[in-house]
Amino acid sequence: MSIENQLTNPMRTIKVHSVVLNISVGSSEEKLEGAAKILEKLTGQKPSYRRAKKTIKEFKIKKGEPIACIVTLRGKKAEEILDKALEAVNRRIKAESFTDRGNFSFGIKEYIDIPGMIYDPSIGILGMDVCVNLARAGWRVKQRRVKASKIGKNHLVTKEEAIEFMKEKFKVEII
Repeated sequence: MSIENQLTNPMRTIKVHSVVLNISVGSSEEKLEGAAKILEKLTGQKPSYRRAKKTIKEFKIKKGEPIACIVTLRGKKAEEILDKALEAVNRRIKAESFTDRGNFSFGIKEYIDIPGMIYDPSIGILGMDVCVNLARAGWRVKQRRVKASKIGKNHLVTKEEAIEFMKEKFKVEII
């Protein structure tokens, strides 16, 4: 599909569908509350807690215990937070981070690398994962509950298209 066709056909334009920020801390309750404070300060949304699926004695994790918190962002807010997160990694993403469906993930080692975030000694240093889902207009047809339908393979975002989109829109360097 040529670039000209993407510009003239609104159904071919790629957009950021969602951005998920995840901080997994393990078992400690104080650290988990600190992680939730970081995500709430960064996004303005209350995070959702995730529980352990199984018991791991070596890490002192029990099944059903809250061990992580996440926030899912969509729309304009997702693009703003993604821009800040890319600044934290110097606008560099590895090519291996992209999937065949055009999604990608990267990690931030310390939350203080994100512009606007200030170190809080009571929380300590925590890192986070950023997962980005790219999609075209019409993706909801496959995801909706009522009258869900299939989407053709040529409408899905490929790895190459996702890399090109990130280079053009967010000025990302692919290494």
